[in-house]
Amino acid sequence: MTFTSVLLCLLVCANAFADKLVLVAGGDKANFKEPFGMDFLPDGSVVLVEYVANKVTHIDKDGKVSAFAGTGEKGFKDGAADQAQFNGPHNLAVGKDGTIYVADSLNHVIRKIDPNIKFVSTFAGTGKRGFSGDGGPAKDAEFNQTFHVALDREQKNLYVVDLSNKRVRKVDLATGIVTTVAGNGKAGVPLDGAKAAEAALVDPRACALDSRGKLYILERGGHALRVVEDGKIRTVVGTGRSGATGDNGPGTKAGLNGPKILWVDKNDDVLIADAENSLIRKYIAKDGTIVRIAGTGKKAAGELGGPPLETAIARPHGVAEGPDGTIWIVDSYNARVLKIVK
Repeated sequence: MTFTSVLLCLLVCANAFADKLVLVAGGDKANFKEPFGMDFLPDGSVVLVEYVANKVTHIDKDGKVSAFAGTGEKGFKDGAADQAQFNGPHNLAVGKDGTIYVADSLNHVIRKIDPNIKFVSTFAGTGKRGFSGDGGPAKDAEFNQTFHVALDREQKNLYVVDLSNKRVRKVDLATGIVTTVAGNGKAGVPLDGAKAAEAALVDPRACALDSRGKLYILERGGHALRVVEDGKIRTVVGTGRSGATGDNGPGTKAGLNGPKILWVDKNDDVLIADAENSLIRKYIAKDGTIVRIAGTGKKAAGELGGPPLETAIARPHGVAEGPDGTIWIVDSYNARVLKIVK
């Protein structure tokens, strides 16, 4: 075999095993209306919220899309899943038993879906916009724009991003009691090392926990990723100014632009849907650096089937790691769900 043929073989083989960004659902396969946060059911299939469509949608392992909960009409109604109503849901979280918790943002509540009987009930919040209830039952508490929910790894607590109250609150799943774990209700950039529950927050949009219980908080207007550890908060990504800078360097010197959703992967690294940059980025916790995962930085509908970093996406509002380690992307303003494959 000649040197040229060996080189050609190596290039072909390398290309064959390179990552590719492919379509799971959307485009011609489904008529999504601003798909946002997603998670996985115990069987590996997907549920996601559609913000404008006011519903929860299911995607099976073959990419077939079907209704899961919600009539599609804006409202606030519990009951059978196909008769329930939501108002601007932003994300959801799935428990190990398949229970689905939905951040029903503009109803100011958290809804709970029993997957066995397909029944929707209100889990936390009264539906009245306000702030009250810490130290008491979550069902009697008041929230103000419940934008995001996340379960801890032990499935003992549900964390709620209470956007307009500028707080992250925690519901003990055994007792139902709600408490504030970050934010004092005032707008501002928290000082590194401050007590999280006494610190200001700019505008928390999403949260997630790693395997050791560290709580990550993503702030859209703050253009930052922060972490709460041992009750104290610090910034790990973002300068506070919008930008798309700093890849492959320290997160604290990097620029984000309106990040919306995050996901802590199996390595305890943080996947970030950097929405206004139209990028997916990853914070590597062990060394504090940030790297790009997908997107060109241009808001567009890139042709699929090629390298993730060479494929344009548009304002992603969802990112997740599947049970097999595959990264999924909710390419929200292109109304499609994608994943990275070999």
